[in-house]
Amino acid sequence: MQKISFHKMEGAGNDFVVIDNRNYRFSLEDIIAFTPDLCDRKFGIGADGILVLQEAKREDVDYTMIYRNADGSDAGMCGNGARCLAMYAHHFGFGSSQTFNVHQNVYEAEIHANNTVSIHFPVHVKAEEIMVDGLPFIKADAATEHLVHFVDKEHLDEVDDLVETGRKIRYHESVDPPGTNVNFVHCDNGNQISLQTYERGVEDLTLACGTGALASAIATHHKFGHEEGHNGYQVQVKGGNLTASFDYDAKTQTYHQLILSGPANFVFRGSISVVSSE
Repeated sequence: MQKISFHKMEGAGNDFVVIDNRNYRFSLEDIIAFTPDLCDRKFGIGADGILVLQEAKREDVDYTMIYRNADGSDAGMCGNGARCLAMYAHHFGFGSSQTFNVHQNVYEAEIHANNTVSIHFPVHVKAEEIMVDGLPFIKADAATEHLVHFVDKEHLDEVDDLVETGRKIRYHESVDPPGTNVNFVHCDNGNQISLQTYERGVEDLTLACGTGALASAIATHHKFGHEEGHNGYQVQVKGGNLTASFDYDAKTQTYHQLILSGPANFVFRGSISVVSSE
């Protein structure tokens, strides 16, 4: 057993255990192994996932971000987590403008006043209309896999039904492997949308999903908008509000210059014992 220090953070209600691994030097296998225990809401700290600040694994970044879902699986990218880790890094000496990598992608973070952070995504996205289990979805993979389904506003409060549908679609044979996150969206008014996301790896609805907010904004633009150039959406989630923006190229029908902005807050800090291979 090894005693480690951690911080608990949240971004619009998406909550995380955050660890600085530059001193501990846990292996990825160690991190995967102890993540489910730390994220357990009854017997651990409780979180949607774990964020790990690593020494830079390449020369063109300030640090490397590792994110694992609550079950230890690889989420690909976590937008709310990235904002929290950028705020954490800033708190411990990194500048207000940062670069970091998640796998092969390099992201930029900007720390603003009032505990808000913007993350710039280096991806190009194409929206694709598909049918899964008889339901219409828009596939918009904003650095990780996402499906978007439009619903009536009242349906966003029917939690049991959303969970049942999300769980069924998340494991549907047409998207598994690797599975997908499932977003339920209502377009409130023009560039304002409401969102509930069933997150793969958490296996439940979460209070917010950053990449889901980007995917849902792209899907809304694809379904209702089509304006070329820069577009921005206010995304209301159960845990607060996010801003998702992007540039749209009508010629190639691609979305790029994706930016996710929103809050990133410290909740508490503490220490806990974990099992490592050392």
